[in-house]
Amino acid sequence: MNVVSELRAFVRAALVDPVPRDHLQTDRAFHRRRVVAVVTLLVGAGFLAWALRIEPGDPTFYVATFALAGVWALGAVASGPLHLGWGWTRGGGEHARPIVQSLALGALLLAVFMAGAVVVAQVPFLRDPVQQLLDHATAGSLAIVTVVTIVNGVAEELYFRGALYAGVGRRHAVAVTTVVYALVTATSAIPLLVLAAAVVGLVCGLQRRVTGGILGPIVTHLTWSLGMLYLLPLALDRLS
Repeated sequence: MNVVSELRAFVRAALVDPVPRDHLQTDRAFHRRRVVAVVTLLVGAGFLAWALRIEPGDPTFYVATFALAGVWALGAVASGPLHLGWGWTRGGGEHARPIVQSLALGALLLAVFMAGAVVVAQVPFLRDPVQQLLDHATAGSLAIVTVVTIVNGVAEELYFRGALYAGVGRRHAVAVTTVVYALVTATSAIPLLVLAAAVVGLVCGLQRRVTGGILGPIVTHLTWSLGMLYLLPLALDRLS
């Protein structure tokens, strides 16, 4: 099998063909999940807007971001059952947890965004807002920011690809969760962060549709976000 065929098979297995499962819920449970998801969304959007407007180096940033993660996670758990999901195996036999597949998707996303950094570094209008966001890592504790990145990445996927996705229903779940994720991120007033949310949200949404769970999106999200945290500042510094 040549490289093109391998890539096509990977994309179909990771983002196109759903793994069979039965996650049906009663009408009452579905309605309850929707109510909890909406309330969580409103509260979470407010916490995110607050966190992203805190000056770099201010310890309040850590409090705000951990509080935000708590909102997403508690809302997701309160909404109803969440599933880890299953992925296709290369041999087409027993399904497996979508870990290696998701690591590969996260690495591909990271490569695309790092290539885009070449352009961003040359345009102050795009570079400066991103640099201000990354200053939280350089002005504060990188170790703590790493923990914040992990905790928030997991919490976001629990909510957006867990509770909210299940609350939307089957037909338009990928589109709705991607748009909502981008709109919530728009409270940051950072155009490239909104674009990143749309792209990552779409990929993770498609993963959620294929695997039927949150594990794949979590692994992809963390691979991308941690890579960006450590590599993007270096790229911007060298290319600016």
